[in-house]
Amino acid sequence: MPRRSYDHYCAVSRALDLVGDRWSLLVVRELCSGPRRYSDLFADLPGISTDMLATRLKGLEREGLLTHHRDGMRSSYQLTEAGRDLRPVLDALSAWGTPRLGDRKPTDAVRAHWLALPLGRAIGDLVPEGTVSVHIGDTALHFVLTPDGITHHDGPAPVADRELHLSLSEATEIAAGSRSLRDAWKD
Repeated sequence: MPRRSYDHYCAVSRALDLVGDRWSLLVVRELCSGPRRYSDLFADLPGISTDMLATRLKGLEREGLLTHHRDGMRSSYQLTEAGRDLRPVLDALSAWGTPRLGDRKPTDAVRAHWLALPLGRAIGDLVPEGTVSVHIGDTALHFVLTPDGITHHDGPAPVADRELHLSLSEATEIAAGSRSLRDAWKD
């Protein structure tokens, strides 16, 4: 299938040529925390078909935004440096979208790790540097805060400066801005 293009000599247009298709940035979001298997991506992108996921993965790989690693029967997808460079874009979209979340509808899917970007901003407001493990129900992730920015990764940190335990509802309230992380932080 030929690649669609806006055919505009414009930086925004070129960026959208690469990642503007439906699901593309959500696939990148899923890979921001580290390598993932196809089955994990499929499970954490409710509503995507297997054909669409395969198409998006192939397209993002073709554009140099992710790589597909095969190790015998196991394989995983991982962002390249160019793919990781999209994190600030996702963070900006997350910051812009957070006040527009509104109330969660009964039909809205939610995954704890989807809250990583807004939680990272909230943690960054309280912790200028270091490593913070966050447990949201059964989900664990950790944030690394440096002068260069914030990254998040799957699983708890091997060694964390701080640890935070939240319920999904607490994490959602913090991510949506209706609750302060400072209030939830337990020393």
